[in-house]
Amino acid sequence: MNTTQATAPAEDLAAIEGKTAISIDAMGGDRGPAVVVAGLALAARENPDLAFILHGPAQQLKPIVAKKGLRDRVVIREAGGVVTMDERPSHVMRHGKGTSMWSAIDSVRAKEAAVAVSLGNTGALMALSMLRLRKLKGVSRPAIACLWPTRSSHEFAVMLDVGADIRADAKDLLQYAIMGAAYAQRGLGIERPVVGLLNVGTEEHKGRSALHDASELIAARADAARFTFAGFVEGGDIPGGKIDVIVTDGFTGNVALKTAEGTASLIGDFLREAFNHSILSRLAALLALTSLSRLRQRIDPRRVNGGVFLGLNGTVVKSHGAADATGVAAAIKLAFLLTQADFTSTLTRRMDADGSVTPAAADDTDEPGGAQTVART
Repeated sequence: MNTTQATAPAEDLAAIEGKTAISIDAMGGDRGPAVVVAGLALAARENPDLAFILHGPAQQLKPIVAKKGLRDRVVIREAGGVVTMDERPSHVMRHGKGTSMWSAIDSVRAKEAAVAVSLGNTGALMALSMLRLRKLKGVSRPAIACLWPTRSSHEFAVMLDVGADIRADAKDLLQYAIMGAAYAQRGLGIERPVVGLLNVGTEEHKGRSALHDASELIAARADAARFTFAGFVEGGDIPGGKIDVIVTDGFTGNVALKTAEGTASLIGDFLREAFNHSILSRLAALLALTSLSRLRQRIDPRRVNGGVFLGLNGTVVKSHGAADATGVAAAIKLAFLLTQADFTSTLTRRMDADGSVTPAAADDTDEPGGAQTVART
């Protein structure tokens, strides 16, 4: 990890005054900063209210930004260090100052940007986010929430945790339920989301003791947090459309997420093989082109690229490291819409010193800012 100290801003923030600034780690992705900037360009083209603080080596970034015609929408912050995918989070916490990831998070801490987006090392990003932004009062363990395609009218469900921490006790799972419900309310516009606790079966006697304790805690807090608790759910219920928020520990959630991604890729490969098998199958593919395009869009993981770190004093979105420009743009759009929904403030009001739910404040109406649009990129 190169940790060249970050210097003063390459450009004045006054250049993007009046726009919603998103802080971007330019150096975290597998495909390099050119793809990240291409994603910025896609997002900027769709939304004239967006601007960016881009963190990385200025000499490398300036020509890429200029080529995309983004000089009036991007402020570049010099940060010569890069956090690699194989670095240990503990090492990054001690030695990561001066990296593009650290700098991107610090822009949120300094209130220069509303949200930070990074394609980098997940463990390091979570560690630095906790170090620089700190956890919300009452939150024991932050969680990573992702959007999961379902059959519901909202098209997606929220699942958490999907990898922030492999451990989770009953109190942690309660907090995940509260935070996940708030995400569904503000991000998906679901007025009273249905929350399910992932287990090996729906029967009351199944599962470890922590799940049974969590079930009781979540049921007791459901009305205060304005969600409906459905009890235990199984893996098959995740895409079913009846559950809006799936709560689990980070180990189980991450395995489920990676399995789903692999399965979606496998199905895509099988479809291509089937339609290329013969002249008749190619003709069938041509006739079904519209339907196939709709299916491809529905299951395209790039549309929902972006895991949200919940439970911090600031919003951080983790994009897939291998994301292309479309995926980066989707993560940026998610970041923007959560900003418009004032999500961090809503979550702060929901948690008290004990990690439980505070009574709904008079101004906490949970009107669905960005409703129905977070998922539809």
